[in-house]
Amino acid sequence: MAVFRVEKTKNFTVMFNHHLKNKKLSLRSKGLLSVILSLPDNWDFTIKGLAAISKEGVDAIRSSICELEEAGYVKRRRLISRSGKLSKTEYTFYEVPRQKECDTENNVEKKMYP
Repeated sequence: MAVFRVEKTKNFTVMFNHHLKNKKLSLRSKGLLSVILSLPDNWDFTIKGLAAISKEGVDAIRSSICELEEAGYVKRRRLISRSGKLSKTEYTFYEVPRQKECDTENNVEKKMYP
C-alpha cells in the first residue's frame, strides 16, 4: 500500500470546520467562505474583487454572500457618506454563525466617510 505525505510548511490556512460541516449551506457558499477566510485581513472585500479571483461571476458571489448572511456567517452594513448618500458596504465574516440582531432599517448605519 502506498503512503502519501503532504508537507505543509507555508502558505496554508487554518480555519474552523463549522461552515464545511453545515448541511444547510451550498457547496459554492462553503467554498466562498473558505476563500474569504484564507485572505489577509487587509484585503479589500468587494463582490467584484471576489469575482476577480474566482471563476464565479458577480451574481454568483452576491448570491452566496446572501446565503451566508442568512445563515449568520456574514454581517453586512451599508454606510452613509457625510453628504448623506450610501457610500460603502462593510462586511464582517464569521467562522461560526452569529445570532441575527435587530438591525436598523435596511442595514444602513450612519458611519460617516469622506
